[in-house]
Amino acid sequence: MKTSTTESLDPSKIMQIGMGFWASKTLLTAVNMELFTHLAKGELSGIEIKNKLGLHERGLYDFLDTLVSLGFLKRSGLKETSIYSNAEDTNLFLDKNKPSYVGGILEMANNRLFDFWNNLEECLKTGKPQNETKTGGAPIFEALYADESKLREFLKAMGGIQMGNFITFSKTFDFKNYNTLCDIGGAGAYLAAQVAINNKHMNCISFDLPPVEPVAKENIKMMGLGDRVSIKSGDFLNEDLPQADVITMGNILHDWGLDDKKMLIKKAYEALPQGGAFVVIENIIDDNRCENAFGLMMSLNMNIETSEGFDFSASDFNSWVNQCGFTKTFIMPLTGPSSAIVAIK
Repeated sequence: MKTSTTESLDPSKIMQIGMGFWASKTLLTAVNMELFTHLAKGELSGIEIKNKLGLHERGLYDFLDTLVSLGFLKRSGLKETSIYSNAEDTNLFLDKNKPSYVGGILEMANNRLFDFWNNLEECLKTGKPQNETKTGGAPIFEALYADESKLREFLKAMGGIQMGNFITFSKTFDFKNYNTLCDIGGAGAYLAAQVAINNKHMNCISFDLPPVEPVAKENIKMMGLGDRVSIKSGDFLNEDLPQADVITMGNILHDWGLDDKKMLIKKAYEALPQGGAFVVIENIIDDNRCENAFGLMMSLNMNIETSEGFDFSASDFNSWVNQCGFTKTFIMPLTGPSSAIVAIK
């Protein structure tokens, strides 16, 4: 076996990751100022961007050209003669006016998570959340559901980050033996909508707390799916789940501790018919816990945001669902680090 010599090693990976917050904050700032949404309407000069965003001239071209070097912008000319436009993926995913916008989660990262992650060391030493609860604020979900504007921002963020997964799942999962689906913690009803759009025989329910209902109904009405997607209010922690052939949970289980995870799995089992499917869409960690870095960091984020939540591997999930009576499991890769893990009753 060959071993690395000191001469063949370099610190570039260490520096890239260690200083990664530079690139992250540059992108998050651009998203927060809606730079890419402005540029989606047409290319702009550096001076035009300066005036639209209210920027100072000192850092203007360093900021814009950093976004060019990172691949988010295109440019012709240089400095005072420069003209900027969006890169193709930026134009699709970071224009607020497009349904493909994924920037909601980045807005939340900029406005909330960036500061909380600065306290990761304290989180690791104390085991306690580092979000608003640290200074006496309400727990994250209680605070979000009490403020309509924050709730809408959160639902949009969650919908954006999961949309690619929902579309892929709705097109690749075999629904031919099923007729009904209930999405637990359905938020803006995006998963239920995609299943209905791509599987004309399916009737779906999106189930979440009462404050979510107006937002979900608006989305379903806008998509013209009111005949096949219904919105139902309830508390999945304290009530039985609606019965359906398929029960889905997208980024729900990781919010809770082990006892609550097992409780929710048991509720899903009881709501399904024989042969029914329980589907969990999350950033499933690989069993060796060394490949899905995003899934592992998402679990760290649950440490920061919740009192007991954590992400998990397929082997963890298999153990829990087998204890509840499920007999078969399989995993479906979706987009990026996300997967759908399925248990059959």
